[in-house]
Amino acid sequence: MGTIVSFHAHPDDESIGSAGTLARAAAAGHRVVLVFATRGELGEPVPGVLADGEQLAVRRSAECYDSAAVIGAKRVEFLPYIDSGMMGEPSNDAPFCFWRADVDHAARLLSVILDEEEPDVLTIYDDNGGYGHPDHIQVHRVGRRAAELSAVPVVAQSTVNRDWMTRGIRGMAKSGQLPEGWELPALDEPTFGKPESEITHRVDAVDFVEQKKASMRAHASQIAPDHFLLAMPDPLFAMGMGVEFYVVDPLPSPAATPDLFEELFSPLR
Repeated sequence: MGTIVSFHAHPDDESIGSAGTLARAAAAGHRVVLVFATRGELGEPVPGVLADGEQLAVRRSAECYDSAAVIGAKRVEFLPYIDSGMMGEPSNDAPFCFWRADVDHAARLLSVILDEEEPDVLTIYDDNGGYGHPDHIQVHRVGRRAAELSAVPVVAQSTVNRDWMTRGIRGMAKSGQLPEGWELPALDEPTFGKPESEITHRVDAVDFVEQKKASMRAHASQIAPDHFLLAMPDPLFAMGMGVEFYVVDPLPSPAATPDLFEELFSPLR
């Protein structure tokens, strides 16, 4: 059995981006490890969720372990950085925020975990962090450097396939499968995901969408029951969230390709 380490910026990022991949890996008997760069201190809590005096960072940290249990992850770790907030906010300049971290230093911290786990695959985000969040961009930079330091065979950059989502939603709209009043989100922004032409691999996780939903629900401080993702009709959720996309560059040589990678990740073309 192999090992997959999934590196994320904040608690709940693993649920939305790669929970299907991780749940599928765990179900097949592989070891799954979650690493978070921050504890999501600057997230916006769902109104009424936190108890009086309850710290958001403590709550979100605990939610990571609940999510890990749902996914089947065996280890959860946090790097010692704080949430940087959205791009352009004053919090981007705060001492100790992840965005300001020295890439090599942060990569060495992550590589300690990688050296212990010796993963076959490390998941990070694409070069724009999926949607331009500074901490997500930093996950890409730090993750790639740590993989170099620890000689991880495969680095899979999680992303959103803009073309896939647009085709699927439009197709469901034409066939009358979307709820009345549901509108197509703006998916053609250049800062959102990647065009299909730049994506190399996909993971079919349709059979694990219930675990993915449960992982999202575990992050109750951030994802309310009426969150637009959880409110999706089941067919739309399965279509949009049941397949996860990755950019793998460079590709491993055939002789060095791990079994876990070949088992889970299918070439897009």
